[in-house]
Amino acid sequence: MVITIFGGSHPKEGEAEYEAARDLGKKLAAAGFTVCNGGYAGIMEASSRGAKEAGGKTIGVTTEEFGSRANRWIDEEIRVEKWKDRLFKLIELGDAYIVLDGGTGTLAELFVVWEMSNKNFLSKPVIILGKTIQNLVKQIQKTPQTINNTHLYFSKIPEEAVQLIQQRLKEDEFGHRMA
Repeated sequence: MVITIFGGSHPKEGEAEYEAARDLGKKLAAAGFTVCNGGYAGIMEASSRGAKEAGGKTIGVTTEEFGSRANRWIDEEIRVEKWKDRLFKLIELGDAYIVLDGGTGTLAELFVVWEMSNKNFLSKPVIILGKTIQNLVKQIQKTPQTINNTHLYFSKIPEEAVQLIQQRLKEDEFGHRMA
C-alpha cells in the first residue's frame, strides 16, 4: 500500500521537522508501506530518505513546471506536466495520507483531500501530524459550516501516525469500502 506524504520543502537535515519526517519514512517502510511524495527537498526528501534507509520503496511525483528532478532517495519518479496534475496524481496514488507542516502548497494539498472527503469522492484516512496545520484545522472545525471529519485524524508522533493508518486500513478490509 502507498502512503502519500504532504509537507514543506524548506526543512533541512538536522532540523526537527526534517528528522521527524525521516523517522516517519523509516517507520512506514518498516510497516511495509511505500512512501509517496512530491519528490523534491525538505519533508519530501526526508521521508523518502528514511524509507530508503529502512529498505523501503519510494515514489516521487514531480512536474515539468518546477523544472528540477526528484531527490536521490526516490526509486520511481513520475513526471507530470502541470502542478495540478502532480497534486491529483499524489492523491490518486495514496491509500492514505499524512500531512506534516508546510506552506501554502501543503495547505492546498490538505484542503483538496479534505474537500474530496467532504464531498464523498474519497474515503481514505488523512492523518495530520504537523502541529501548525493541526491548530489551523482545529480552528476551521469550530466554524458552523458542516464539515465531514470522518476520515480526518490527528497524531502527535510518527509512531502514532503509522498505527492510525494501520488501524484505519485494517478496519476497511473488514467491512468498509475505500474509494
